[in-house]
Amino acid sequence: MVNILTIKSFNDNYIWLIKDSQSQHCIVVDPGDAGPVLEIVAAQQLVVDAILLTHRHYDHIDGVEALLSESDETIAVYSKDKLFSKSLLVKEGQVLSFFGGRFSLNVMEVPGHTLDHVAYYNKELLFCGDTLFSAGCGRVFEGTFAQMFAALSRLAGLPDTTQVYCAHEYTQNNLIFAFHLEPKNEQLLKYIQLVSKKRQQGLATIPTTIGLEKALNPFLRCQQSSLVNSLQKQLAIELSDPLSCFTALRKYKDHF
Repeated sequence: MVNILTIKSFNDNYIWLIKDSQSQHCIVVDPGDAGPVLEIVAAQQLVVDAILLTHRHYDHIDGVEALLSESDETIAVYSKDKLFSKSLLVKEGQVLSFFGGRFSLNVMEVPGHTLDHVAYYNKELLFCGDTLFSAGCGRVFEGTFAQMFAALSRLAGLPDTTQVYCAHEYTQNNLIFAFHLEPKNEQLLKYIQLVSKKRQQGLATIPTTIGLEKALNPFLRCQQSSLVNSLQKQLAIELSDPLSCFTALRKYKDHF
């Protein structure tokens, strides 16, 4: 068993701290800023065993050096590319084991947002960086739209109950776009109201779940006729397959 702590950083980033329930050891995911991590580590007297990096953007990795320099322990740094001198390179299908074998995560390569992007997951949890967001997905910066679509399709194939820990609080803005596409979607409207209430209370909308995203996230619904028809009407184009729908959708969102 693990406990997951939400650490807010910058304007809308989330750093995830995975704490072993049987010890004071923990793992940190995407520490773009060391300050808030070090505060929690000190306050709770934690030992950082490992740092997991989903991709190389600054707001996910800039706190790594400070975390390493502040620690007397040996911290493993996992990433697909060698981002730091002590990086341990991960690859598709690899299983990472922590806390004396009590907790493990699988590695999934999900290029699209960046070419080095990976996700870490097991049957209950998914740490997906900037690939999948609640009601949205990351921009396609380095990869292709086909790569991003394939990555999202793979994530959508995880169990519906999987808790999704993405790296940004973008949910409200993403829902505005989703509602623009489908203003008659009652389930979407109910979720907008729920999210609005949470944000007014200063609460995070993350984690979400794979099941919820499959129901509401337009980027995971590119095969559904209601969404396709709406997009075709708004853009005055014909969309022949789910990939063309995704590509048009992502480009539309880029300038929305």
